Amino acid sequence: MLIGTIRPDETRKITVQGEELDEIQDLVAAQTPDGWEITRAPVAMSKKDTVLTCEATIARRNGLQEIEGADLDALRSLTPAGFTLISVRAS
Repeated sequence: MLIGTIRPDETRKITVQGEELDEIQDLVAAQTPDGWEITRAPVAMSKKDTVLTCEATIARRNGLQEIEGADLDALRSLTPAGFTLISVRAS
């Protein structure tokens, strides 16, 4: 018997603008809910402006659950839509 750990596979985009990198980081962090992580935060500046723009990607990292199956194929088939199988161990 195998036990698999699954978590929600949900991401969101956050767009913020600011004058400095520290301000951009603070704005993105303020819009990131508990249980979520910032996975990508590229910053760009317009050629005709001094405003920085960031389109950050955040991903949900909470909501872990365990599922059981006879083999890896069974675990994969038991993983619901919107979830990712992140680890497998023998029971």
